[in-house]
Amino acid sequence: MVRQPLTPEQIAAGQRLGAALRIARAGRSLGEVALAAGISPETLRKIEAGRLPAPAFGTVVCLSQALDVPLSELADVWLAGMPVRQAS
Repeated sequence: MVRQPLTPEQIAAGQRLGAALRIARAGRSLGEVALAAGISPETLRKIEAGRLPAPAFGTVVCLSQALDVPLSELADVWLAGMPVRQAS
């Protein structure tokens, strides 16, 4: 199975998500949050920098819990600026 390249909108959404996570991390160290979320500090660094614009759902869930940010808020950040899908 070949993975389709991300659209510019998806890349922008990943950058917004990364920025929101960086803000939510506030004074906590990258390593502390990564450990609490069960991911590597390098993975968190890439997500925050927008270099990993489409992290796995489970990773986002774990970051949501580690940062005490409701998953729905992270979803809103991701969806902001995304085109609205038409019902089929």
